[in-house]
Amino acid sequence: MSRKTIKKGSRNGCNRYLCKDCFSRFNVDHRRFEKPLWVPHIDGIPFRKLGDENNLVASQVYKRVFEELKTLPSNLEITKTLCEYKSGILIIDGKYIKVRGHKKKIPFIYVIDYETHDILFSVVSKAEDEITFLKIFKTLKELNYSLQVVVADDRSSLPLALKQVFPNVPLQLCLNHYLENIRQLLHIRTNTIHQHFFNALKKYVFDEYQDDKKLDEFLVYVFNKFCLDFSVRRQIVKEISRRRKLLFVYKNIDNCPDNTNLIELFNSHFNARLKSLKGFKIMEHAKLWLNAIILRRRTQPFTDCSSKFKHLNGKTSLEMSIKKQAPWPEILGIKAPKSER
Repeated sequence: MSRKTIKKGSRNGCNRYLCKDCFSRFNVDHRRFEKPLWVPHIDGIPFRKLGDENNLVASQVYKRVFEELKTLPSNLEITKTLCEYKSGILIIDGKYIKVRGHKKKIPFIYVIDYETHDILFSVVSKAEDEITFLKIFKTLKELNYSLQVVVADDRSSLPLALKQVFPNVPLQLCLNHYLENIRQLLHIRTNTIHQHFFNALKKYVFDEYQDDKKLDEFLVYVFNKFCLDFSVRRQIVKEISRRRKLLFVYKNIDNCPDNTNLIELFNSHFNARLKSLKGFKIMEHAKLWLNAIILRRRTQPFTDCSSKFKHLNGKTSLEMSIKKQAPWPEILGIKAPKSER
């Protein structure tokens, strides 16, 4: 084996000297590489495997990936300068992430335009409080997003913030989560005593809702037949009546969903990647990485859209939201789609 006499100490069995191959492995000129590493990393390939494929050690891959992430444009800036949306139907949700220095996991919240399935932007905050949601809605205001309705889970701080920024925009609670909360309250899966009540509630109140007049009729029916001897049932029926404006908004807005299923699919994908990372060392890395995974999601073609969204298959969400005359943004390792917008 030929050796280049450069003293680097003992490493990889090379005693006092490194062979030419080993020396190049530990002293890499990043400019030699044409393919970025952040894309396969975001897609799930471990640092060690990327190192083996690129003649690098894992620590070098880690360093280079985050150097590349720093060069990526922010999703908010892309949305602000290049995108436009028509439906105004917005879904809000997120995941909790682990960042060193924080005792508890902190929320990573993002917003999706329902029609295009495009993620406009995200925020990382210390809590899902009113301040955080105010920041989200004020950002939407600055983007001139024509907000028509917000679909989200039941969080007390969200409607308070929404009312301050968009006082006339309604909130539609996710009915899947709302019904699941009732199931858990009544212990439906382990105690059958409330089963008939719950089935009647779901059928007559939620599945067959038409208008407020019919709703009142169904609530009275369910109340008189199932609730007279159970205070917990009476409380549930009364709450549904009181919160009807949050539960049945979707009936009055075209194409508005009554659930957050779309964003739950995104959450499943993000959760798989976040689980493999086991948290972030510093907040800066968390924000860079989360910006990158959303950017990756916005530029990957859909493959499994069904029903009324079949037309999205083969296209990316950014492709659907970007203005017709706008140039494709410069994103390291991501080419503009060949299909016409």
